Parts: sequence; C-alpha cells; structure tokens
Amino acid sequence: MPRVNLLPWREEQRRERKLHFFIALGAATVVAMLFTFAAYLMLDSMVSAQQRRNDMLRGEIKLLDKQIEEINTLENQKQKFIARMEIIEKLQRSRPEIVHLFDEIVRTLPDGTYLTSIKQADHKLTFEGVAQSSTRVSSFMRNIDASEWLKNPELEVVETKKGDTAGSSFVLFAEQVSHVAGDDDARAQAPRRIARQGGTR
Repeated sequence: MPRVNLLPWREEQRRERKLHFFIALGAATVVAMLFTFAAYLMLDSMVSAQQRRNDMLRGEIKLLDKQIEEINTLENQKQKFIARMEIIEKLQRSRPEIVHLFDEIVRTLPDGTYLTSIKQADHKLTFEGVAQSSTRVSSFMRNIDASEWLKNPELEVVETKKGDTAGSSFVLFAEQVSHVAGDDDARAQAPRRIARQGGTR
C-alpha cells in the first residue's frame, strides 16, 4: 500500500496561517495606533480650543474688572464731589448766620452786663463777662432761652466781687441754633421763642 507524506503540506498551511495571523495582528495594531493618534489629535485640538476660550474669558474678566474699578473710582469721585458741593452750599447758606448770631448776642445781653470773652467750638458758645448783679445773669439766661439763634443756656460759675469793681463775674455756656442744618425742632420752636423774646426784652 503506497504511503503519502502530508507533512510538507500541513507545514506550509501552518506557516500560511501564522503569516495571516501576524498580518492581521499587524493590521490591527496599525489601525489601533491610527485610532489612538486620531483620538490624541482630537483631544489636543479640543484642549487647545478650550484653552483659547479660557484665555478669551480671562481677558474679558480682566477687562470687566478694569471697567468695574473705573466705575468704582468714578463713583467715589462723584460722592466726594457731592460732599464738597453740599459743604460749599452749606457754607454759602450759613454765611448770614454769624451776623444773626452776633446781633442776637447784643439783643439778649441785658443792661448792666458786658462780655469780656466769647469762644465758639462747633455750635457751643462760651460767654465770659461781668454783670452788675446775679439777677442780670439770670435775665441773660432767660433771653438766651427765648432767642431764635441761641438755646440751652448753662451757667458754670458766677462770682460776686466786692470793692470798687463790685459785680458778678460769670461763665455761661449756650448753643447756637443752626437754621442751615434743617433742624426741625429749632424751626418749630422759633415762633415760640420770638413770642417769648418780645416779653423778656
């Protein structure tokens, strides 16, 4: 019976299968590498685009911050300007007050009383003077209380002198009534004070 040797054919088939396998493996590897590279390029492009958007947003934010800072600066300048205008307007309205104040001091000062010193700190006034008697000092205080431009008289000290310079030296405090500040109480009390002032002078 003749024998057929199939080993070379099987060996050749095995080599072909192995070759096909390696070719398929190589092709799969190349395809995988191509997909990986394409994905890398796509991700890099997305990252670059996002980076550009982030840079643009940062630039816009910086621009907005600068604009907000300028707005705040303008607002501060506006408030300072308004405050200055209010001070100037108040000073312009208060200019006649000093005239009224000195005129009122003369009117409230009773006969037989004269002042040696007048000091003012803000709205508080300090009167130092000499009166013929303590009754004159009391009359001075009543006139201040009834005045339209003065209020809250407060006597600190009164000393009676003897001898050639007989009389009563006194130190008296009072407050100036400011009509510029819009003091509703002062304006409400002004008619009453004027009426009382007519009876005490």
